Amino acid sequence: MIDYIKGQLAELTPAKAVIEAAGVGYELNISLSSYDTLKRVPLQGEAPSLEGRAGERLLYVYEDIREDAWVLFGFATREERELFLLLISVSGVGGNTARTILSAYPAPELAAIIADGQDGMLKRVKGIGGKTAQRIIVELQDKVRTVSVERSAVSANGQSSAANGQLSVEGEEAIAALQMLGFSPAPTKKVVKELLAKEPDLKAEQIIKQALKAL
Repeated sequence: MIDYIKGQLAELTPAKAVIEAAGVGYELNISLSSYDTLKRVPLQGEAPSLEGRAGERLLYVYEDIREDAWVLFGFATREERELFLLLISVSGVGGNTARTILSAYPAPELAAIIADGQDGMLKRVKGIGGKTAQRIIVELQDKVRTVSVERSAVSANGQSSAANGQLSVEGEEAIAALQMLGFSPAPTKKVVKELLAKEPDLKAEQIIKQALKAL
């Protein structure tokens, strides 16, 4: 079993990271929360990372081994992986759905949502219906209290007004990431265009967070 992978960051998108370790490139599916964390650590050639070496990254791993595939999920923190494992223990919640939930809500916020029984917030995530949201609350409400994440207040996304109908590079990156998460191209592009029309300067991770609640 792989606990973590530590090495140089070869590729990073809002949905995927490639870590090169001992000459092997490991492709890991990541949440938007892990993407945000990885993005904040300096790239190779810049100032040293928290681990003391330029460009070095560490991702905790969950191996999803199936008959037709071997898929790796990566997490910037142990706590995010703990929440992921709790989520996939619930009937009807697979790896990609759990990753989508963790992309919509960072670990501290998600822990607060589950602990407080806010099933309505979970239903806003693609693939989570009323019954699944209730199952997550019922099965994990007590268990989530054992996950050592700092709880944070849950707040809704605000929206400002601007006018721009053209997709930015950040918009294209967001669309690609959302499609990797399982969203259909047409509605994804429509939502991203609408978000950029209101806020043209949104970064890819901001677009994805808002789109996850709108699709």
